Amino acid sequence: MAFTIVTKNTVRERFPSAVRPDLWKDTEDKDWNNWIWQQQKRIKSMDVLEKVINVDADEHAAFAGSHEQFNMGITPYYASLMDKNDPNCPVRLQAVAKTGELKIVDTDMEDPLAEERDMPVPGITHRYPDRVLFYTTHNCPVYCRHCTRKRKVADPSSSAANKQLEEGLAYIEAHKEIRDVVISGGDPLSNSDERLEYILSRLRAIEHVQVFRIGTRNLVTLPQRITDNLARMLSKYHPVFIHTHFNHPKECTREAFDACAKLADAGCVINNQMVLLKGVNDDPKIVMELNHKLLMMRVRPYYIFQCDLSQGISHFRTPVETGLKIVQALRGWTSGMAVPHYVIDAPGGGGKIPILPNYVIKHEGKKWLLRNYKGLEFEYIEP
Repeated sequence: MAFTIVTKNTVRERFPSAVRPDLWKDTEDKDWNNWIWQQQKRIKSMDVLEKVINVDADEHAAFAGSHEQFNMGITPYYASLMDKNDPNCPVRLQAVAKTGELKIVDTDMEDPLAEERDMPVPGITHRYPDRVLFYTTHNCPVYCRHCTRKRKVADPSSSAANKQLEEGLAYIEAHKEIRDVVISGGDPLSNSDERLEYILSRLRAIEHVQVFRIGTRNLVTLPQRITDNLARMLSKYHPVFIHTHFNHPKECTREAFDACAKLADAGCVINNQMVLLKGVNDDPKIVMELNHKLLMMRVRPYYIFQCDLSQGISHFRTPVETGLKIVQALRGWTSGMAVPHYVIDAPGGGGKIPILPNYVIKHEGKKWLLRNYKGLEFEYIEP
């Protein structure tokens, strides 16, 4: 029996390409697609920003009051995703300061997760028994306005010099309980391929290190960074896990799709950690659309983070009930793969605490009365 293969549009064709702003419309493709060019041409001043979007009075005031404390930095690619006329564009809200950033409330903390407290040597946070966070750079392609590490990201004085890297590697090697290393920053893909490979090769040579995770937003803000050379290099050090940070469907472009494809084809496992942000993704429909697109990009929705208590980001924080409603709108109404864990990273270094809607109505002895996603009740009897 003969079979005819039906040709359809590829999944990739469902993702739109970024549209370049007029400022860069004549830029040659070889430059636009070069991650180093993108880094060099980041928007850092109001003069350049005004050539890309129609800056409103609130954004002008916010830049004047915030740029000395926390730099503005926006790659031309990520700027191309911003609506030039809408100050509430979800991408623009993440990249351009609002005056809410100037307000420091009583609950704000400089280091809400107590990363510095749990730092036995510079650049290593060791909180959980078998894993550490390894700070490798202060630089990011885009300085997200909701960043939890505003105290050090974008600050050259917090740069991870070679001496600090060596001390961190020595600590990991000396502590045999460490089996999992989260390589972080800033964004570790801001490192050169050579520096990153040095870190990975050193870690892979340590017998008790089983896996490492690279925490990066380059897939979202600078997909040009995911070159063929980088993907080939990473494939030498498996298992490699990539934890990225898509927050809105507008960020799921063809360029981002291709970047994820290179990593997935190279054998990397990609997980997404969405931060719940007021005005950006605090709507169940938006989160469902995002998670469906991520799965098509071979990215597993992993976490929804409640926004941390970092200084100057209270205007992004939502009630916890908002996150619970989102999870409830996902669970059962879409595949389990599209339902991430909703967690609060406890202030003061308490770690990630999962928050779930209550599906248990009553528990008496061996009898459990449960509620499903439609609100229907079911009884389960233990043996």
